[in-house]
Amino acid sequence: MERLRAELEQIKRLISRNSGNSSMPPSTDDLPGRAGKRKPAGGGQPGGQKRGRGKQPGAPGSHLPWLNEAGVRIVDRRPQGSCGCGKDLAAAADEGVERACQVTDVPLVTASTVEYRMRRVRCGCGRTHVASPPPQAGVANTRVYGANLRALVVYLLIVQHVPVHRCVQLVADLAGAGVSAGFVHKILAAVAAAVAEVVALIKTLITLAVVVHFDETTLRAGKAGVTQYVWSASTNLYTLFALGRRSGKQFRANGIGPAFAGVAVHDRYAVYDQAGNFAAGVRHQFCCAHLLRDLADAAETHPGHVWPIQCARALRGLIHAANLARATGRPAIDAATREELIGEFRRGVIVGRKDVPRVGGPRDKQPPARNLLDDLYHRHDDVLRFCYDTRIPPTNNLAERDLRPTKTQQKISGRLTSDTATTNRLTIRSYLSTAVKHGINAMTALRDAITANPWTPPATRIVLP
Repeated sequence: MERLRAELEQIKRLISRNSGNSSMPPSTDDLPGRAGKRKPAGGGQPGGQKRGRGKQPGAPGSHLPWLNEAGVRIVDRRPQGSCGCGKDLAAAADEGVERACQVTDVPLVTASTVEYRMRRVRCGCGRTHVASPPPQAGVANTRVYGANLRALVVYLLIVQHVPVHRCVQLVADLAGAGVSAGFVHKILAAVAAAVAEVVALIKTLITLAVVVHFDETTLRAGKAGVTQYVWSASTNLYTLFALGRRSGKQFRANGIGPAFAGVAVHDRYAVYDQAGNFAAGVRHQFCCAHLLRDLADAAETHPGHVWPIQCARALRGLIHAANLARATGRPAIDAATREELIGEFRRGVIVGRKDVPRVGGPRDKQPPARNLLDDLYHRHDDVLRFCYDTRIPPTNNLAERDLRPTKTQQKISGRLTSDTATTNRLTIRSYLSTAVKHGINAMTALRDAITANPWTPPATRIVLP
């Protein structure tokens, strides 16, 4: 009976997991057999206000702005036909513009071919000279695809996650160019090689940052049945992705952790605490979004306990205060507000440690709520470091946003069958994500890489969180 009770509790816990109390994505909340997402215990945002979906009251709206004449082609339209008196309106006097409207559209794209003929000339001295081909041309007497079409192919694969064969069909339908799957894989490898040095520079710049967000996610890549992980390191200016196993050895092999001595923001995964994975002096900031989900799970698992609600309420208040301080340019939360909320949070943790006692055995045998409480108690500084320095964000949302396209790619393609091609994809994504963070258009960055002039981040810029 005890064994059956334990199995039943384990099953109940598994089916109760959702996006509100775990790291599971919202798309799994309504899967068959799931309990669905419940209203978070302690409710909503600070002050009891629940944020609704869509545009918030008071938030500025968006619209399609009117363009001035400098960027618009003007077409004058005159009335056609005859007047009621029988005269032709073509001869009517023009009295100016009554009203105007603007229509923004894109032209239909059709691939065109240019044949470059390299002429040979003979100087009066008898020497002959042959014109050089354009940079994007292939070897003599061959036909190749140009930089714009190559950039479009890579953009569809990397930014929009279009599978290879659908990319081939899309380019054929959109531009009338019959590219092949082999060409797509070849151009992917070529662009990855072209940006390799830039990505190496990005890795160096990330190690020099004050704050870096670290995250990881599963990815089905390589042989069937094998699950690998995509590791990410992000700041507001730089992004780096790497493919590998989920281990401390692999994390160190990525090259950022052992050289990084700033503040590491992460989700409490054990590998980030292993000795040697970071440089000496590194500090940690736990992701408070993950902690709030864990507190919501604790409130559901222990419905008679007050401490999860109290801790979540105080933590939300601290996050809100930190966001306000950052928005107004202050270096930290107001001391009085901070100490009051931290006191409430700390008292909740102390009560929780009495309500959820340890059981015999190691950490992996403890109730999840107890492990959470131990982390909140013993690693108090790593939970609330953001309260004393607004450069440190309270959540790891930046890394999760950067990493989310990986899950989109997996949902679309299922499995990426080649480790090499997957590594090439991640190399290009590192380059493009960094370029976009610097305000560079993704297609422009790709064309630059394809024409052997890849965009390079300015190494002299201040590296902020």
